[in-house]
Amino acid sequence: MRKLRLLAIWTAILVQHSANWRIVESLRRQPEGKKTEQRLLVNMTLLPRASSMAAVCLDGSPPAYHLHRGKGTGVSNWLLQFEGGGWCNNVLSCLQRSRTRRGSTRYMNRLEVFSGILSDDPINNPDFYNWNRVKLRYCDGASFAGDSNYSDGAFVLHFRGKRIWEAIINDLLPKGLINAQKRPKADHVQLDSLSQMLPDSTIVKCMSDAGFFLDVNDITGNDTIRTFFNSVVKLQGVENNLNKACLASHYFPSQCFFPQYNLPFIRNPFFILNSAYDTYQIGHIFVPPSADPTGHWSRCKSDLASCSPSQISILQGFRNEMLTALTTFESSRNEGMFINSCFAHCQSELQDSWYAENSPRIHNKTIAEAVGDWYFEREITKEVDCPYPCDHSCQNLISGLEPGII
Repeated sequence: MRKLRLLAIWTAILVQHSANWRIVESLRRQPEGKKTEQRLLVNMTLLPRASSMAAVCLDGSPPAYHLHRGKGTGVSNWLLQFEGGGWCNNVLSCLQRSRTRRGSTRYMNRLEVFSGILSDDPINNPDFYNWNRVKLRYCDGASFAGDSNYSDGAFVLHFRGKRIWEAIINDLLPKGLINAQKRPKADHVQLDSLSQMLPDSTIVKCMSDAGFFLDVNDITGNDTIRTFFNSVVKLQGVENNLNKACLASHYFPSQCFFPQYNLPFIRNPFFILNSAYDTYQIGHIFVPPSADPTGHWSRCKSDLASCSPSQISILQGFRNEMLTALTTFESSRNEGMFINSCFAHCQSELQDSWYAENSPRIHNKTIAEAVGDWYFEREITKEVDCPYPCDHSCQNLISGLEPGII
């Protein structure tokens, strides 16, 4: 029987045949200089029949994914990327979201650029370039975890993230993902269930890219994100799909929507890729507009170099909160992490941050090298950067301040 391996990266899942571990060392360790890069555009696959199982986006449109086939030694291996994009926590925000690409496939581009960890270029993505790579489009507003709906007679909102995930996996199974009959589940709160749908020889791992959202008060002391997640969980019927052991250990079900509380109950190995100064979290969770009505933080949130010494000191406090939350996972050999000090959000899908000549590094190791070393068990990988502004490899800054999603 062929032995399969699977890695879940909060926005991705990888399935690998164990015989395909060998990677050409020269490709893995020597990122080349800049070259003219041909963009890889991948067509969308819509699932109109998924409506029969109520697997639809917020507005009722069909779910979708993009698949680029593997080749050679990677033809039996799979990477599934679960697209991110914030959440909606009340009827109005979900209705507004349903009229955008975050809540409807009607507004999504039919072609998607695959780069970084999704690239098919061995120079740009040496460990995973020839795998089957899939992007699951996000259109439910609760991280593929909800299962309810809302109707007031004038309109209907479909909170069916869990069913969307199931429908896409069911469509991929006969295309070579895995010949499994058990019901698939997804999202970081359901990864153990995912492993149960696969053959016993399959190893499931996961990686979170910019998904380690902290349970932290904002700069005014308000529990903005805690209140927000609580309303997401209640509105979209998420509680029934949260980790049962986590729920039994915490008073509020919404606590298990936070990775720092849920991850200790996940049996599968995982890797955390995050900036200690995550631009999304700084802009929407730590310094949300409600905590900065005068816009005192506007320039700082857009560029760390514009922050005052007192603001930098406050941001160092955010970093400390993140490192404290991560200490639970430092001792395990199965877990890995790459926590850098770049002002960034989502670093695995952009080529400049994933694996390039000037990519961010910790101890001279790129993100791609760190993830590959952990996944293939080449070495234990727990890279934590020094505090801002000591890291001079952060030339590639990525904005995470997208409006209207929290």
